[in-house]
Amino acid sequence: MKKIILFLLLVTSVTPSISQNYFPNNESVQNKNQNFTALINAKIYVTPRQVIEKGTLLIQNGKVISTGKDIVIPKNSIIVNLEGKTIYPSFIDMYTNFGVEKPRSSGPMARGALYDTKKSGYYWNEHLRAEVNAFDSFKYDETKAEEFLKAGFGVVVTHVPDGIARGTGTLIALNNFAKGGRLIAPKITNHFGFTRSAISGQSYPSSLMGMMALLRQMYHDMDWYKKGNSDTKDVSLEAMIENQKLVQLFSTEDKLNSLRASKIAKEFGITYVMKGSGNEFERIEEIKNTNSKFIIPINFPEAYDVSDPNQANQMELKDFRFWNQAPSNLKVLADNGITFALTTENIKKMDQFKTNLLKAIQYGFDTTKALEALTTVPASILGKSNEIGSLNNGSQANFIITSGDYFDKKTVLHENWVQGNRYVVNDMNSQDIRGNYDLVIDNETYKWKISGEIGSPKSDLTKADAKKMNSKITIANEWMSAVIKPADSLSTNFIRLSSYLNKTTNLNGKAIFSDGKEVSWKATKTADFKAEADSKKETKINPVQPVTYPNVAFGNLQKPTVQNMLFKNATVWTNEKEGILQSADVLIKNGKIAAVGKNLSDPTATVINAEGKHLTAGIIDEHSHIAISKGVNEGGHNSSAEVTIQDVVNSEDPNIYRDLAGGVTVSQLLHGSANPIGGRSAIVKWKWGMSPDEMLYKNQPKFIKFALGENVKQSNWGNVNPTRFPQTRMGVEQVFTDYFQRAKEYDLAWKSYNSSKKGKAPRVDLDLQTIAEILNKDRFISCHSYVQSEILMLMNVAEKFNFRVNTYTHILEGYKVADKMKDHGVGASTFSDWWAYKFEVNDAIPFNGPIMHNKGIVVAYNSDDAEMSRRLNQEAAKAVKYGNVSEEDAWKFVTLNPAKLLHIDDKVGSIKVGKDADVVLWNTNPLSIYAKAEKTIIEGVVYFDIQKDEEQRKAIVKERTTLIGQLLEEKNKGMITQEPKKAERTEYHCDSMEY
Repeated sequence: MKKIILFLLLVTSVTPSISQNYFPNNESVQNKNQNFTALINAKIYVTPRQVIEKGTLLIQNGKVISTGKDIVIPKNSIIVNLEGKTIYPSFIDMYTNFGVEKPRSSGPMARGALYDTKKSGYYWNEHLRAEVNAFDSFKYDETKAEEFLKAGFGVVVTHVPDGIARGTGTLIALNNFAKGGRLIAPKITNHFGFTRSAISGQSYPSSLMGMMALLRQMYHDMDWYKKGNSDTKDVSLEAMIENQKLVQLFSTEDKLNSLRASKIAKEFGITYVMKGSGNEFERIEEIKNTNSKFIIPINFPEAYDVSDPNQANQMELKDFRFWNQAPSNLKVLADNGITFALTTENIKKMDQFKTNLLKAIQYGFDTTKALEALTTVPASILGKSNEIGSLNNGSQANFIITSGDYFDKKTVLHENWVQGNRYVVNDMNSQDIRGNYDLVIDNETYKWKISGEIGSPKSDLTKADAKKMNSKITIANEWMSAVIKPADSLSTNFIRLSSYLNKTTNLNGKAIFSDGKEVSWKATKTADFKAEADSKKETKINPVQPVTYPNVAFGNLQKPTVQNMLFKNATVWTNEKEGILQSADVLIKNGKIAAVGKNLSDPTATVINAEGKHLTAGIIDEHSHIAISKGVNEGGHNSSAEVTIQDVVNSEDPNIYRDLAGGVTVSQLLHGSANPIGGRSAIVKWKWGMSPDEMLYKNQPKFIKFALGENVKQSNWGNVNPTRFPQTRMGVEQVFTDYFQRAKEYDLAWKSYNSSKKGKAPRVDLDLQTIAEILNKDRFISCHSYVQSEILMLMNVAEKFNFRVNTYTHILEGYKVADKMKDHGVGASTFSDWWAYKFEVNDAIPFNGPIMHNKGIVVAYNSDDAEMSRRLNQEAAKAVKYGNVSEEDAWKFVTLNPAKLLHIDDKVGSIKVGKDADVVLWNTNPLSIYAKAEKTIIEGVVYFDIQKDEEQRKAIVKERTTLIGQLLEEKNKGMITQEPKKAERTEYHCDSMEY
């Protein structure tokens, strides 16, 4: 009889993770079995807000039949007594690539890349892969499924995370026992993201703004195609149309990208569910205003090892701060009423999921909200609340059984049932063998300490001579097995122990040596197990640093507000006919310049003593590339007029603060010069701490960047043979001529259609639409230029198509053709004294600006450089040095003149009643190298104050010290740490390219 029992036990121990004590695990048996299973006496969470004490869960054929306290249990029921246990609905992860192979990148995009797709019948851009369906390539992964099951998940959405339009996601039940029935919905979600496809070498788009433009073009094309205007079949667009009714899921991976995706959604009437990144708390007000639902990862950053001060000094404050603040993200989202689900995405090991979730709860995240984010919320977002996410009648029998409150650190997850099939995580009937033992094997004595968790004990074994042995214990199906070997890793000697756990105090069984020798062994218990406080695992709540706006060094604890200010006795550079006023007063009220004169007063204004100081209009940088996210160039096509810098303003760039410290209040952020026709620009006011959209100049004139010279014909693009047209200067001219002619015909086609409304509508082409705005004098050109022949060429092309070039920027040979420029009516935005940094600049001279100025051309000095932009006041002074320009006119080179070039001089650029209060208070003459901006004010708001700056510097040192202390404490507690990473920041120039 004992041999029979032993045989049966050995058979059941072959597959410990799917063992069954009270329910058959044979699929064929289950399919035929019409019995009920009644799980009784459990605390049951039907939903996170509906809890039954000592209830009964009745299931049959993978479905919930009923849940309650007084349920009549059918006679043909298997009854499972779960007294003291808790049942929750199994969790749902909406964002995975489970069972789907992630496409591998073919490497960095070469500059000699593919410009047109070779795929016939699909959309013209291969990074839009709307026709891809995850279930077509899905292969169930039992090993990966076990990781999810052990973490409490029963259902996942999986998709192919590749490209900008990524196709559909599939809803899968993690049923490791069923060969069929796992597929809940073949198409449940329609996925998007801001990444190129790894499997396409097509060069466009190479920038974030290009990706956003491509999405817009796709939606226009989809609408046009849907209305039957196309004569050819497009598989990709048909898939987009078919998938419109699915859940639209956008992987944004950053708070600012969530705002960008929301902008596209609003333009086209789409509702995106945003897959975020965990930094939403940094812009929570704007995130809330998107009215979007979110999927949030909880992959909190590991602490940095800052024991080496040299390495620590390379880290930026924002990275230390994010480590400190990230665990509060879920609480902040919940407190602001944002609906969100949770995902395991980007977690290195699945067991970190619960660890991080419990950490978030310690930081104030409500447990009911947490359970909702794992069950009812994702089910609702997916439109599957009647099937998954709860234990309501008719739902799938997906639930977990725990030893108690799931959110208690010590709670054990025992089982995870999916579609009525039971998966054992930790056997709830495991015998507690923990304690101290005297172990005897073949007359040799050992001291054996067994600790850890009941279902996964840890072994500590030493010989009589105190020599430590390596040992490992496994428990499954009421059997214990152990492996013992010397601590010397080179030794091949080992002993295998096995014992049937028969609820006795002592342990005994058979030992097998490495040479095959078999003996009996016995372990006599000498002391019971006592839990020890494990300080290494205790998670201390670090005081959370306050969020600033932006959440980086020199950010503001509160967003600054408008002030009424009265500057008294200043030297006022008006830039108007009044010239420079001595000992004058300027009143700023409600964000405007209210009065300029002497002996002014206003009881509502804060009086600022400006005696001995100079008050000027804010500096305006006509040509800048700071504060741009993920690419200043979209060089994949020779025309990228469809892209706009307005989409990618980076409000977190510290260069903004540096510009303010240099007196800059307004900048035009220009596309680079990788192609003849670049992208649309963004005119911004540097409202430090505000959102990107709040920085955009209101009702700004429309500008676009054109370019001439070496960059656009790819002269300096390295050894890779460029393949994009044009590659000569005459080819550049032909590009302009061709595009203007096409835009002219495009504009006429739309005007004809709009007047008659007959026939098929023309296709919306955002590229040609933008160029047509130039022809219609509704958009201005700012053109990157150097050589006189090309300067003349573009003016000739413009006059041929009856418009005028607005601004030549750089234009270092402008002095050669100043008369022609004056006749054309074009302005110049140049450098003070840059020359000879590449071949086409060899003829540049520092007298260039003054010569053009003396010819009557509106001349500005720009930066085109993050470093120069914060000292444009000194650049303006060079006009005095090199051209004997008056100080007053030289100052206009960086204030009123760029305002004129940007067509915003009615609002900014001078100190005049009614204009925006964009002013700077300097400690001395602003053209002096000793000049410092003491206050930089935009629309009556102080965005830089030199005294506050000094206070912030001290506060930053103090905060760094505090955070470094917290990080050192984490390491001392034995927590996992990561090596500090040097802060790398990309500074864009005209020729910078992203790949």
